[in-house]
Amino acid sequence: MNRLLAILMVLTLTLSVSAKSKIYDIKVKKGDGKEIRLKAYKRKVLLIVNTATRCGFTPQYDELEALYEKYHAKGLEILDFPCNQFGGQAPGSFEEIHAFCTGKFNIQFDQFDKIDVNGNDESPLYTFLKSEKTFEGFDMDDPMGKRMHQMMERRDKDYANNSDIKWNFTKFLVDRKGRVIARFEPTDKGEKLENAIKAALK
Repeated sequence: MNRLLAILMVLTLTLSVSAKSKIYDIKVKKGDGKEIRLKAYKRKVLLIVNTATRCGFTPQYDELEALYEKYHAKGLEILDFPCNQFGGQAPGSFEEIHAFCTGKFNIQFDQFDKIDVNGNDESPLYTFLKSEKTFEGFDMDDPMGKRMHQMMERRDKDYANNSDIKWNFTKFLVDRKGRVIARFEPTDKGEKLENAIKAALK
């Protein structure tokens, strides 16, 4: 019985470690077209965000850069993935997007090539992230949250019942062990996001 219990514990631990480290096996494409594995960010706290340059939420680049400057030395990395799937709000080449973001918002965090985050051509990274943290709704006490809900509902009455990314500037927080610990919708308050980052960095 003790031997069986020990085997079960080893199997459970192996599965747990495998699930946690899976993100580090995923490849992503840099702006220059070269692929890297996310293991390059092992033991870092990751904030992964799909972005757009012509969106009402685009000013969040300022907030992201402020977080990066404040917490990068403590182990925070922000991974920016431009995506043109929502209202066509990320047009242009990677070079054009990067020039806009560095010129207007002075971003210093890592920015990757454009990707899809939903659908048949979605990035494996986002398949993984969505499987770990599903959509939990917009904050209906927030006016912008209500507006997003109404907009989504007009497009799809059943929108809330799947894990798809709903819009630009959805964020996933990954801890130092590779576990996806939180998902933030674009309407979530910056204070909520920062508090989660601070807790993950401890």
